[in-house]
Amino acid sequence: MTQPSKSPESPLPLRKEGREKVTGRAQYVDDLTFPNMIFGTTVRSSVPRGRIRKIFFEGDLPWNEIVIVSAKDIPGKNSVAHILDDQPCLADELIHHAEEPILLLGHSDRFLLEEARRNVRIEIDPLPPVLSIDDSLARKEIIWGKDNTFKSFLIQKGDVNQAWNKAHLVVEGEYFSGAQEQLYIEPNGMIAFAEPGNVTVWGSMQCPYYVHHALTSLFGLNKEKVRVVQAETGGGFGGKEDYPSILALHAALLSRKSGRPAKFIYDRAEDMAATTKRHPSRTRHRTAVTKDGKLLAMDIDFVLDGGAYATLSSVVLSRGSIHAAGPYDCPNVRISSRAVATNTPPHGAFRGFGAPQSIFALERHMDHIAAELGLAPDEFRRRNLIQEGQTTATGQRIREKPDLEGLLKSALDSSDYNRKSALFTKENRKPGQKIKRGMGISVFMHGAGFTGSGEKFLASVAGIEATPEGKIRVLASSTEIGQGARTVFSQIASETLAIEFDDVEVVQPDTNLVPNSGPTVASRTTMVVGKLIESASLALKETLIQSGYLANSYTRDEFKNACANFIARTGPLRVFSQYQQPEHIQWDDEKYLGDAYGTFAWAVYVAEVSVDLSTFETRVENFVAAQEIGKVMHPLLAEGQIEGGVVQAIGYALYEDVLWKNGSMWNNRLTNYIIPTATDVPRVKVLFKENPYRYGPKGAKGIGELPMDGVAPAILNAVEFATGARVDRIPLLPEGLMKALQSPEQGKKVLKRGDK
Repeated sequence: MTQPSKSPESPLPLRKEGREKVTGRAQYVDDLTFPNMIFGTTVRSSVPRGRIRKIFFEGDLPWNEIVIVSAKDIPGKNSVAHILDDQPCLADELIHHAEEPILLLGHSDRFLLEEARRNVRIEIDPLPPVLSIDDSLARKEIIWGKDNTFKSFLIQKGDVNQAWNKAHLVVEGEYFSGAQEQLYIEPNGMIAFAEPGNVTVWGSMQCPYYVHHALTSLFGLNKEKVRVVQAETGGGFGGKEDYPSILALHAALLSRKSGRPAKFIYDRAEDMAATTKRHPSRTRHRTAVTKDGKLLAMDIDFVLDGGAYATLSSVVLSRGSIHAAGPYDCPNVRISSRAVATNTPPHGAFRGFGAPQSIFALERHMDHIAAELGLAPDEFRRRNLIQEGQTTATGQRIREKPDLEGLLKSALDSSDYNRKSALFTKENRKPGQKIKRGMGISVFMHGAGFTGSGEKFLASVAGIEATPEGKIRVLASSTEIGQGARTVFSQIASETLAIEFDDVEVVQPDTNLVPNSGPTVASRTTMVVGKLIESASLALKETLIQSGYLANSYTRDEFKNACANFIARTGPLRVFSQYQQPEHIQWDDEKYLGDAYGTFAWAVYVAEVSVDLSTFETRVENFVAAQEIGKVMHPLLAEGQIEGGVVQAIGYALYEDVLWKNGSMWNNRLTNYIIPTATDVPRVKVLFKENPYRYGPKGAKGIGELPMDGVAPAILNAVEFATGARVDRIPLLPEGLMKALQSPEQGKKVLKRGDK
C-alpha cells in the first residue's frame, strides 16, 4: 500500500500562487509588454438600435498614424463563434445595443488614442428599441428571430392541470430580479500578436478554449495555428467566460492590420458599460397545496432578459429552469421558460448561472404559502423536503441522502432561530420601535457540472506528467481565477501519489501545452477536472509500479528516482484521463427529462436582519450558511468560497442596482454602483456536512456557485418578518422598502379552494 494522505491534523496547503500575488511577482495581462506594441481602443454605439449611415474622423489629429479596423477588415464570417454565432465581432450596418463595438483604433500613444476615439463621429439613424421583458414578449418590435425568443423550455412532471381542484389553497406570486455587475477586481484585458497564418493571444480569461474556438473561426485557421495563453487573472465570476473571446478577436484584428502586437485594457467604466451582466428576470408562481401543507402542484413561468444577442442565455435559462422548483417533493410540476431579446448589451454568465433568479422567486413564494397556511416557514419546508428515492422536477431520482432536514436543524440551531424569532416578534410590536429585526431562511440546491449531456459532449481531458527530477506537472485548461484551483489540483495529485504538495506544479493554461479540460464554470473544476487529475495520477503511479520502477510502498526519494529512471529509459512519462459519464446518468435533451446533474450540493441559509424605519435601510446582522458539498477538500478555501459568495449575494439582494438609460448602464462607476463593503456585511458562520460523492475526487462536489443562490430570499424573508412588507423584487433599496410599507398587500393573490 502507498502512504496515506495527510491526516486532518496536518496543516492545510498554502495557496500555490499566493506568494507571487502578495509580492507583486504575478504577471497580469497589463504587466505584459512586447517590443513595438500598440494599444487599442474601441469606438462604440451611443444608441440602443439603429442603422449606421456614415463615419467621420474629425479633429486635428494624425489620422494617417492611427490604425483603424472596421468590419470590412474581418477575413472570414463576422461573428463571435460560440453557441448560435449571432453576435458580430464589429457592427457593420445595424446597431442592436448601446456600447456595441463599431471600430477599433490603435496607436503607441495611449493619450493620442483616447483623443482619436473622442473625435470619431458616427451618424446613426435611430430605430425603435425594445428595452424590457414585457415589450419583448409583446413583440413591440421584432429585434431577433421571428418572436424575440432566444430559447424556451418546458419541463413537466405529473399533471398540473388536474391538481387545482384538489387543493386547499392556490397561491400566486410574481417576482423580479435585476441585472448585476460581476465587478471582478481586474478589468478585461487582452494582448494579441497576429502573424501571417498564426495568432497568439495572452489575456485575462476563464475559458482558453472558448477563445481559441472564436479565433480559429474568425480567421479561418487550423487549430494548431492559434495559441491562447491565460495570464494571471484577477477574478471572473462568469464575466470572463464568453466576453474575452470578443476582446481577443479585437486585439487580433488590430494586430493583423498593424503587423504589431496589440494590447486592449478596459478601464472600469468601459468594462462595466460594455460587458455582460447577470440576466434580469421575471418569475410567476402558481402553487397548489393541501390543508396539511403538502405541495400538490407548481406552475412556474420563468423569463430572462438576454440582451441583444444569444450568447449564453440558452444555458443560463436551462439551469435557472431546472432549479426553479427547488429541493422539494412535488408530484405535479410545470416550468415554462423563455430567454428574450432586448436592445441592451448581452447578458451572460454570472456565478449561479440562472439559479439565483429562480431560487429567489421560489423561496420568497414558499414563505408566502407558509403564511397563508399558518405554518412557520421552516415547518412548511420541512414537510416538503425531497428525500432519497424521490424525484426532482425533471424526474431525476435522488440517489444520495441529501439530509436537508439535518442541514435545516443545524442552520436553525446555529443561528438561534427559534429563540430569536420569538424575541423579535415580541420586540417588533413595541410602540415606536424604529429598529425592527427579523429572521429569514432559504432551502436550496445547486447542480454540479454541466447540465444534462453537457459533460458527455465536452469529453474533457486532463493529465499529469512527471519530470526527470521527480516533480509532477498538472496539465489542464481549467484556470485559476482566485478560487484556488491550482491549490486543490496540487492537493489532489500529491495526495493520490503520496508525494509532497510542493512537488506538484500546475501548468499555466496554454492551448499549446494543455488539453481541453472544459471551461472554468458550472461548479465543475474540482469535481469533474479534479477527478480526471485523480484518475491520471492513479494511472501514472500504476505505470511506475507495473513497469517495476516503483514498489507498492515508497518514499519521496524512491518516487523521484522511479520517475527519473523511467524517463531516462522509456521516454516521457505523461498520462491523460478523459471524462466518462457514469452509466446511471440518463438525460433526454428533447423532453428535458432525466438526470439533469450528476449530483447536487444542498444548503440551508439563515439571515438575521435589522431594518431602520427612519431611513428604511436594511442591514444583515448575522448569517449562517449550512451546506453539504461532498468531501471538503480544503476547508479554508471552501469556507472562503462560501463567505465570498454570501457577500456577493448580499450585494445582489440589497445594494447593486444597475440603472439603465436608453439601453446603457447609467451608473458604470464605483462611485455610483454600490456594493457592500466590510462594514456592511456580518461575519458569516459557515457549516459543512460531508457526504462524499463517488464520482468526485476524494468525494468532493462543486461549490463555487452554491452560496450565490439562497442569500437574497433569506434576507427578504427576514425583512418581511421584521416589517410585514412584502417585497418581491431585488435589489431591495430603501426607497423600495418605503414604497412596500405603504402597500403591504402588494402582489398578494390567494385563491381558496376549500378544505382539501
